[in-house]
Parts: sequence; C-alpha cells; structure tokens
Amino acid sequence: MTILVTGATGTVGRHVIHHLIARGATVRALVRHPDTAQLPDAVERVQGDLLDLDALREAFKGVSTLFLLNAVVADEFTQALITLNVARDAGVQRVVYLSVIHADRYVNVPHFAGKFGVERMLEQMGFSATVLRPAYFMDNDLTIKDVVLGYGVYPMPVGSKGLAMIDAADIGEIAALELLSRDQAVHDSALTRINLVGPDTLTGVDIAGIWSEVLGRTIAYGGDDTAPFEQNLRRFMPAWMAYDMRQMAERFLSDGMLPEAGDVARLTRRLGRPLRSYRDFASAVAATA
Repeated sequence: MTILVTGATGTVGRHVIHHLIARGATVRALVRHPDTAQLPDAVERVQGDLLDLDALREAFKGVSTLFLLNAVVADEFTQALITLNVARDAGVQRVVYLSVIHADRYVNVPHFAGKFGVERMLEQMGFSATVLRPAYFMDNDLTIKDVVLGYGVYPMPVGSKGLAMIDAADIGEIAALELLSRDQAVHDSALTRINLVGPDTLTGVDIAGIWSEVLGRTIAYGGDDTAPFEQNLRRFMPAWMAYDMRQMAERFLSDGMLPEAGDVARLTRRLGRPLRSYRDFASAVAATA
C-alpha cells in the first residue's frame, strides 16, 4: 500500500522519505513544486498543498497511511483539519502526526494549542494514529550558528529548566518506523502518543558550555530576556510568528521541555542505537566552520 507524506521536502520530512524508501515502502509526496522537489526518484509526486482540495483528493487515492506534518503558518490548524477530513472521506484510517511535546500544557502558545487541537481531532474521530511529540529540534540552532561562531554568544533564551533537544534525523527515522508499523498492522489500534527527546536535558548555560568545549574558546549564554529575541525574529518572519516564538520561549523559561521517565530508553530501543547528542551536533557544526 501507499504512504502519503506531507512536508516531504522539509527538515524532518526528507528524513522520513529516506527511511521509508530504504525500507521498501511505496511513498507518495504532496509537494508544491514537483519538478524541483529534491526527492528520490522512487517517490511519486502530487502537486498541491494542504488547502488544495482537488490535489488532496487526488493525493489520497489508493493511500493506506498518512504522515501529517504541516508547518507553523497562520492557518496551520485549518490545514490539518481539512487534510484529516479529506483523508477520512478517502477511507484512510491510519495516521502518524507530528505534534510537539507538552502541546497540552503550553496552551497559550498558538502553534502548540493548534497541534493539541489536531491531536484531539485524531482521537475523537477514531483514527488509528500515532502522535509524535518532539522537543526542540537541535537543527534549529543552525539558524544561530553565525552568532555563536562570530560573536561568542549562544543567543537562544533556553533558561534553566532544560530542553531535551532532539536531532531531526532521529525524528525522521522514528516517524518512518511508526508509519511502517501502522501501515503493516493487521488491525487498526488506538491512538498512542510518543515523546521524542534527545539523550540530554540541557539548560542555556549547559549549551553554551558545550559550544565552548567543541570550539576551544568561551561561548557565553545570552540570557533569558525574550523581548530582544522577538525583535530579532521579526527581521525575517511575520510579527505574529515572532510573537508566537516568544511565547514558546517564555514557556522554556517557566516549564522547560522535559522528558518523562523512560522516554530516552524507549527511543533508544526503537532505533537500535543511541540518540544523537547536542555535543555531536555542535561538533559537526564546528568541524565545517
């Protein structure tokens, strides 16, 4: 049967595609620009997006399982609800959805609240679904590497509670394994939620210390003030999105992104290997600087 992947060309989606193809799955991707999408030749492409009903209906023909990943945009919640309704109309019952850790607790953060709404829809509509709840992507820190390398400051307002940062490649492989498990199951089963976390829970000072060690010079933590963080983000994203990200950072400070007991061990067993550490990530960045 065919697995439909949305968000196929993004940070996580490309890893999902890679692992599905490597394991012999039949994969279809919904993409805006099929001719320029950098996807393996084996991937079938359908042109469209999550608000294009005709494209969605075409994309779901013959599909057995959906990987739903949609970006943080103003109409993210609407996109997800339309996609799931069209999936249900097409007879697709099995879904793996990329949500976010603590979606049910960060209730004032718009994109967290939206993802939790999608989780509730999956549950109430009776989908046979796996909800993946990743913590902060360590790959996000590629956007601030020039500040770290050039100015000697780690600028993300992470705080002192700690974030269990996870690598996007680990997310993608776990997602692929869950998709194959759902797709190949003899019977549908109830919704499950899985926290996706890295091997270490790190504070802002911890992260700055790791950069100091791998670079061989002092990197300072920039502190917990979220106001300049928001203003900096407004230079390259809409004001509403920068404010959304600031609210998320405020919850980093008050709550952190903490794993539950056994999360790391469960993910390690699932992958059959250790999770990638932030030190590995920083070392790789430093090696190419």
